[in-house]
Order: sequence, then C-alpha cells, then structure tokens
Amino acid sequence: MATIPDSTKGSLTWKLTDRARARWPQIQHVTTRFRGNLAYVDAVLADGDTIKLCRLRYTGYASRWGFAIWRASHDDYQDSWLPNGTPSGTPEEALDTACGLYLGDPTAWTPPPTN
Repeated sequence: MATIPDSTKGSLTWKLTDRARARWPQIQHVTTRFRGNLAYVDAVLADGDTIKLCRLRYTGYASRWGFAIWRASHDDYQDSWLPNGTPSGTPEEALDTACGLYLGDPTAWTPPPTN
C-alpha cells in the first residue's frame, strides 16, 4: 500500500477545492481526510450541513485516483465506476460524479458540446 505523499495530499485538496468553486456553488468548502492510501471527501454546504461524497484511492499518481461512492443507504463506501466507464480518474471527475448524485445535477456527467 503506497502512502500518499504530503505534496500529493496538498495538490488533491487544492484540485477538489478549485473544482468545487468553479462547478458547485452549493458547496461552501470541501474537506479531505487521509488514512493510509485513502482520501475521504466531504462537502460542507452553504447551510452548514456536511455530506459525505466519496473515497479516493491513491494509485501512485496525483492525477489518477480509484473511486468509491458514499452509500448513505448502507453507511459505507462502494467501489464504483465513473461516467467515463473506468473505476479511476481525476479528482475532479470523482467530485463531479459524487456531487451530480448527491446535489441532484446529472449534467455533471454529460460532456460539454464540441461545437
């Protein structure tokens, strides 16, 4: 199990915070907790409520993380697929996937028009 370097922890937190500011106005700030090779991502909403979003698994690269969605119905995390059809991707893709589900905006999963 590879431990997440401190520099990668910092860049992950920055990437998630930057994406939340750009795409998710409902989120006041993103919190990230680290344990071993895992990063747990929560969102603090404007009303002060905190919601669990997802768990990211460090793959050895700061730009590619395994993805597990928070399952409120089971009070756990389940390894999952991102909308791009893979079980890993960028932190931004993971955040968009989880927020699309928990903040009710499935447009997070549709690619922007190319024209």
